[in-house]
Amino acid sequence: MGHAYIVDACRTPRGIGKVGKGALAHLHPSYLGSTVLAALAERNNLNTGEVDDIIWGTSSQSGKQGGDLGRMAALNAGYDVRSSGVTLDRFCGSGITTVNLAAAQVMSGMEDLVVAGGTEMMSYHSQIGDPSTPPMIDSGNLHLRAMHPQSQQGVCADAIATLEGIDRDAVDDLALVSQARAARAISEGRFDKSLITVKNPDGSVALDHEEFPRPQTTKEGLSELKTVFSVVRDVPVDEQGTTYGALILQKYPEITEFNHIHHAGNSSGVVDGAAALLLASESYMEKTGMSPRARIVATANMGDCPTLMLNAPVPAAEKVLMKAGLTKDDIDVWEINEAFSVVAERFIRCLGLDREKVNINGGAMALGHPIGATGSILVGTALDELERQGGRYALITMCAAGGMAPAIIIERV
Repeated sequence: MGHAYIVDACRTPRGIGKVGKGALAHLHPSYLGSTVLAALAERNNLNTGEVDDIIWGTSSQSGKQGGDLGRMAALNAGYDVRSSGVTLDRFCGSGITTVNLAAAQVMSGMEDLVVAGGTEMMSYHSQIGDPSTPPMIDSGNLHLRAMHPQSQQGVCADAIATLEGIDRDAVDDLALVSQARAARAISEGRFDKSLITVKNPDGSVALDHEEFPRPQTTKEGLSELKTVFSVVRDVPVDEQGTTYGALILQKYPEITEFNHIHHAGNSSGVVDGAAALLLASESYMEKTGMSPRARIVATANMGDCPTLMLNAPVPAAEKVLMKAGLTKDDIDVWEINEAFSVVAERFIRCLGLDREKVNINGGAMALGHPIGATGSILVGTALDELERQGGRYALITMCAAGGMAPAIIIERV
């Protein structure tokens, strides 16, 4: 087995994911994806005819986000037609999975130069969804639902908090930390190396900064926000009147009363965004004179209870550490996606982590979560932070619908 190296990583700023409010919401998803692909090519003087594949993540592959967005974005970016592309969906974990699969292709010797990344325009989700039909991960498959009832993610987050005894004070504290760290990172330019300006087709600037953060957030302000998923819990999802809450109770009847603690301030932000990473083999870098920034040490995938849905990052992290022959003490930078505050809080508690090493520059509660792109963003963020502080290893993981989590460990070169 050879090595796979990260040569570069770039991403867009995250725009508010609402039509009429977000600075990116008017753009076509493949155009937004093309901005990072074009930047990657320009920054590295890339011969795109030598790109073996483009592995892209997009969770909601319908309408404008359908039709193999990775390939369409590459064509939109002016890549050579010989550079192929494929698009995959591992829900929120798509953006890590694209990097993992790209690394596997390079390490196996099957490919020498692969681009990994993802795009998600949350502003487009509201346009393609049917408001009269509750979104269900099982797509109405009642046989599957009887085997593995899968609820709405926010209700799952509150269920986990209930079972784990995690209170609102703890998750609000973590949300406040996320905002403060994101504000610090932005003011100190910690994202500047990866961040690109998104321009409109006419050349004017669409967005050149993070649009979602709320640095003015206070603990008092968070405490005044109403919880959201107490209402969602009672929404019926089928003709029998089964509710989101009832689906969880089928597997966890010990929950006598949900402790609803999540709200807009301690849940991930709805945003638009895209990210891309360039991975290469050692032989290709020697041939072209490219310099590596990081080495892929190990990757892993893990499944967990689909009813609670959000708990797989802990065993995924343990698995990838074991595969790498490392311990938690070897990791300098941890990135765990803040899909909901309880996910990150439980992750820190279960693994006994130093909080100063986790989500050092804030997370999705402050910056937003463009589903199919977030994992790729986090890998780039972790790499930038390793270089900033002179660290060696970073571990990146995130929960995904269906009760899954991909994970990856990278080593700064």
